Amino acid sequence: MGRMPSLPTLRPSFLAPATCLLLVSLLTACQDKPAAPAARAAPEVGVYVVAAQDAPLKLELPGRLSASQVAEIRPQVGGLVLKRLFTEGSIVAAGQPLYQLDASSFEAERARTAAALQKAQAQMSAARVKAARDAELLRADAISRQAADDSEAALRQAEADVAVAQAALSAAAVQLQRARIVAPISGRIEVSTVTPGALVTANQTQALTTIQQLDPMHVDIVQSSAELLSLRKQLGDQTASREVQLVLEDGSEHAQPATLQFSGLRVDPGTGSVTLRATVPNPQGTLLPGMLVQARVLAGVDRDVLLVPQQGVSRTPTGAATALVVGEGNKVERRQLTLARDVGNQWLVSSGLKVGDRVIIEGLQRARADMVVTPVVARTDAAGKGADKAAGGAPAAAAPAGTTDATVAR
Repeated sequence: MGRMPSLPTLRPSFLAPATCLLLVSLLTACQDKPAAPAARAAPEVGVYVVAAQDAPLKLELPGRLSASQVAEIRPQVGGLVLKRLFTEGSIVAAGQPLYQLDASSFEAERARTAAALQKAQAQMSAARVKAARDAELLRADAISRQAADDSEAALRQAEADVAVAQAALSAAAVQLQRARIVAPISGRIEVSTVTPGALVTANQTQALTTIQQLDPMHVDIVQSSAELLSLRKQLGDQTASREVQLVLEDGSEHAQPATLQFSGLRVDPGTGSVTLRATVPNPQGTLLPGMLVQARVLAGVDRDVLLVPQQGVSRTPTGAATALVVGEGNKVERRQLTLARDVGNQWLVSSGLKVGDRVIIEGLQRARADMVVTPVVARTDAAGKGADKAAGGAPAAAAPAGTTDATVAR
C-alpha cells in the first residue's frame, strides 16, 4: 500500500499567542459581569404610639318607652252621655271638659237640698228668737227653768239641721259638677269608647278614654343583675353619669338625652334583671309609648388606661390576642395582650403593653417577628390628630426615638 502523507506539526511559536488571546477574553468577560444586588431596604410600617388615656365605660341596654303620666277617664256618676267635648287624638289641658252627662236629676237634687236648707234656716231663726225670749222670762221668773232649757235645746237642734242641710246641698253640687267630666291631667287623649246616647255608670270597669302625658316620657331600662355586679366592680368609687342617650328603632339618635332617675332596688326573680328608669324630653312628640329603644348609659370613666386600635390586634388559633410592637433598633417583636373590653374601635389593654410602645397597625402583611422595619407614625381616628402636622409644618406631637414624622396614608 502507498504511504499516508504526514500532517504538519504545530509549532509552539504558533500556540502561545492564541492561548494569551483566550485568557484575555475570559478576563474581560469576568469584568463585564453585573455587580451583586444591594441589601433590601427595611419595609415601612405605620405604628400607633401607646399613651395613657381616659376611657368611657358605656353600656348599651334595651329599654321601652312609657308615658310619664296616664289617666283612665271613668265617670263618677251615672247617666246618659249627651256630648263628647274633645277631638280624639288631640292634646288636652288639665281641667278641660271631655264629656257632658245628662244632669237633670242632679239639678233637681240640688234644688231640693237648697230648699231643705232654707227650711232649716227658717226653723233655726224661729228657735233662736224663742230661746232668747225664754231666757228673758227666766230672768224675770216668768217661766220655769225647764221651759227655758227646752228652748235652748230646740235652738241647738235647729242649728244642727241647718248644718246637715248645707252638707246635703254641697253633696248635690258635687254630683252635679261630676256630670261634666273634665281632664285630670294634660296630655294626648285617645279614642273615645262611648258615643253620645250611651249609658254610663259610676266607677265602671271600662274607661271612657285615656290621657297620656308624652312630654316628658319614661324609659324603663332592663339590666341583668350579673351586669350590675360587674359594673360596680369596674367602677369602684367612681360616680356614674345620669345622662342616657337613646337610639331609636331606625338607628337614629333622639335629639334630647334622657336623665337617669333611679335604679331598681329589687332583682326580678323571673328574669334576674334590675330596672333602671330615665326621663326623656319629647317636645316634638316623636317618641310614643311602647316603642323599643337602645339606651347608651355612660356608667363611668376608666382613668389613665391603655387603648390601641383594633386593627393592630390579631388572634392566634387558640384565641389569644397578640400585637406586633417595634422595639429597640426598630426590630419587630410579638407581644401577647390581655384585653379588658372594647371602647369604640379600640381595645382597652390591661397587660402586655406600656406607655410609649409602638404598635404596628399598618403594613402588618410586610412585618414579621425579629424583622427590622422603618416605623412611621400612622394617622388613625383612635390616635386623633397626634400624627397630623400643626400650622407652620411643625409636628403636633413628638414621635418616640426611632420613628419619623411622616404620615402613612391609609
